[in-house]
Amino acid sequence: MPPVAVPLLRVDRVTKSFGAVVAVSDVSLDVAAGEVVVIVGASGSGKSTLCRCINRMEKHEAGTITIDGAELPEEGRALASLRADVGMVFQSFNLFSHLTALENVMLAPVMVRKTPKHVAAEDAKRLLARVGLADKVNSRPSELSGGQQQRVAIARALAMRPKVLLFDEPTSALDPEMVSEVLDVMVELAKDGMTMVVVTHEMGFARRAADRIVYMDEGRVVEIGTPEEFFTAPTTERARNFLSKILNH
Repeated sequence: MPPVAVPLLRVDRVTKSFGAVVAVSDVSLDVAAGEVVVIVGASGSGKSTLCRCINRMEKHEAGTITIDGAELPEEGRALASLRADVGMVFQSFNLFSHLTALENVMLAPVMVRKTPKHVAAEDAKRLLARVGLADKVNSRPSELSGGQQQRVAIARALAMRPKVLLFDEPTSALDPEMVSEVLDVMVELAKDGMTMVVVTHEMGFARRAADRIVYMDEGRVVEIGTPEEFFTAPTTERARNFLSKILNH
């Protein structure tokens, strides 16, 4: 991918601690518009914390994060506006149990973007169809499988028309047979040019969809490369050890 003057997302020397534990240490990362960056690493390596810092769900102590040239605001209306540009899909689906799939997807555009309800409803139907749930618009979360609920959550994030979409271990709460239906939707989003930062342990997805893979260990970025580079010729001993454990598991 050719370099761009201003990356859509720039993480510059970001550090985040929890008491004496440094979860993210001096991390820098640029993500271009339309790029898919997959962050991998062992549990506790800081990858989910970094993802949450990008959405300001965690407040970093040092460094800067900019989205489309604008630095992450501290709080208030400016932060709410920025959060609308940075969608997030979590491990748990966080759907409102009393609302239908359609209503869950409509809610944020109506409340935050002030989108007219009839427009939001049409968008929600289109997005649910896009994630393969055209026939589930009137179903409540309790009537959906885990994989279907996660696809509703993806449609909900897309409904805000985000500039960047963050995924924090989106398949880790799913039964194995439901993982592929969610990953297939994510692969299609990648093909469509959605800018994505994905924290995952699904190495097959990383190979298929990533433009670049970021390997983190002990809160630091240890290695960045294309899937081909990372999986066939990792340059660090730590990355080689990680891959040997993951791929031989």
